[in-house]
Amino acid sequence: MPGSGDLPPEVNADRTVVLGGASGAWGDSSLAAAQLLATERCDYLLFEALAEITMAILTRARAKDPSLGYATDVIRMIGRDLATISAQGVRVVTNAGGVHPRAAAAALRSMAKEAGVAIRIASIEGDDLLDRVGELREAGITELRDGSPVVEDPLSIHAYLGARPIAAALDAGAQVVVTGRCVDSALALGPLIHEFGWGTDDLDRLSQGSLAGHLLECGPQSTGGISTDWRDVPGWDDLGYPMAECRADGSFTITKPAGSGGIVDERTVAEQLVYEIGDPGAYLLPDVTCDWREVTLEAVGQDRVEVVGARGWPPPPTYKACAQTLDGFKATCMLFIGGREARDKAERLCDAFVRRAERILRRENLPPLRRHDLEVLGAESTYGPHSRTTSSREVVAKIALHHDSRQAIAAVVREIGSFGMVVPGLSGGGTGLPKPTPVIRLHSFAVPRELFAPTVQLDAEAIPYAEPIPETGQAPVTERSEASPGCETPDPIVVPLVTIAHTRSGDKGPDSNIGVRARHRDFFPLLESQLSADVVAQWFAHRWPTDHETPIEDRVDRYRLPGIHALNFVLHDALGGGGISSLRFDPQGKAYGQQLLDLPLTIPRAWESHPAFRPADPE
Repeated sequence: MPGSGDLPPEVNADRTVVLGGASGAWGDSSLAAAQLLATERCDYLLFEALAEITMAILTRARAKDPSLGYATDVIRMIGRDLATISAQGVRVVTNAGGVHPRAAAAALRSMAKEAGVAIRIASIEGDDLLDRVGELREAGITELRDGSPVVEDPLSIHAYLGARPIAAALDAGAQVVVTGRCVDSALALGPLIHEFGWGTDDLDRLSQGSLAGHLLECGPQSTGGISTDWRDVPGWDDLGYPMAECRADGSFTITKPAGSGGIVDERTVAEQLVYEIGDPGAYLLPDVTCDWREVTLEAVGQDRVEVVGARGWPPPPTYKACAQTLDGFKATCMLFIGGREARDKAERLCDAFVRRAERILRRENLPPLRRHDLEVLGAESTYGPHSRTTSSREVVAKIALHHDSRQAIAAVVREIGSFGMVVPGLSGGGTGLPKPTPVIRLHSFAVPRELFAPTVQLDAEAIPYAEPIPETGQAPVTERSEASPGCETPDPIVVPLVTIAHTRSGDKGPDSNIGVRARHRDFFPLLESQLSADVVAQWFAHRWPTDHETPIEDRVDRYRLPGIHALNFVLHDALGGGGISSLRFDPQGKAYGQQLLDLPLTIPRAWESHPAFRPADPE
């Protein structure tokens, strides 16, 4: 088994290290850290703050003010609790440094001084490639999806670093580590490498540690947040944040603070496991290529789930880098329409608004709209042909427009007010006209790892650090999973997917990722048989443009995770560009998994009495 050798002799094999996931994103709850600290059980608090688009936002912030460029509210959250953090001997790791980790570290030092707290703070840099664009272009590095060269003038371009610089900072005595861009799971793997001395060849342990980070990185999404079975989840107002009790062999237990809201069970942990991982047999990270297909989950107590079975393979020879570029401007109009036939009025309004916009652009001798996207919220327009709504008495018309010119967008959206004198029951809600905002395109590249030399500063002084050079390799080939042979369904009945499975969905750039887990191992063979890649593609066919070049049967990849009785689907180019470049109201596909739950399956009638069968909620 890869990476299953002996631990260093100085490592206490019986020690348990407790990691607390105190933030799942920039904007997460300010109450999370205090909740975890109140347990007095955490050795580390992890604050995740970055998404791809956040880097472009922070780059613009730093351009306006050289002292900025970091996630200010996350840094303030850490600063608020520095006295308690220091008193308890807790250590903190965060990527809230954004594009300016040194400034974030300096801000924390000022907060510590003001609070009378002596604490050692490290910052890590080396992910920023903005000054090396020419070098990357000369090296012939190309975009992963379309093969185009590295963009010439990106707003930002950062690589995802790994966990070793974090471990080095902790080795040197840092109590708080502030990084720039790194893979989210590295926030957990770095402390585990530091605590347990895992080497570059401890691949299974590195994969397990990365999985712990993956289950912590989105905050309460492992403890009942966005759960399919949300009615089973108590205490949304005080939802528990996740804790991982990690051991030297890589195994760990997911739990949460006693008395907090939420739940931790196999459902909640499994949903987060499949969240946005793409191919679960080759999840590429800087420190290890993870294979999580045979991971198993076991409830070992109330709100306690044991996680084992991750395999690891050598990491890829490249780091992933993401660049953001400006691609025009957009505006989104949200208009309430009430009364009889509200849906029909909204659909007519959307069509008329776009027609009028084009007339105005012609009058001003401006090019036509680049794109537009129209949705009637409240009338299930995002469900396409699967909508069950034939009429509604209150809806919201969402009209999103994209043009190269900010002025063109501004000229068009001012026409919103005029439709208040045309459409019965229309209201803008008193919010005023929407302002044009930049459309940001994401470009991804694989950059040779030898081009990177991360640096570590401790208390504003550089410390020696050389990035270890691990044995690298190509990712294992995971065969695209095809539908299994048909299962017998005696006395068949048709039910929605939700009765025998639960889901979790998110995004990978322009792609949607939907994980589907059978509620019981008995249901998995039928799920494999009936929920094919083609079935999922057909269910979401309305989410691709009609002129999409790829045949529908090739737009979805299916992967198996038999260890947790799950399937993972990647829907390529299904988000209208994804992220901030999309015009859709759900640009990250967060609702896709929920929408898939209505897909009909044929099951044996006898399953209605199965303990794991869950009757569909009343319509």
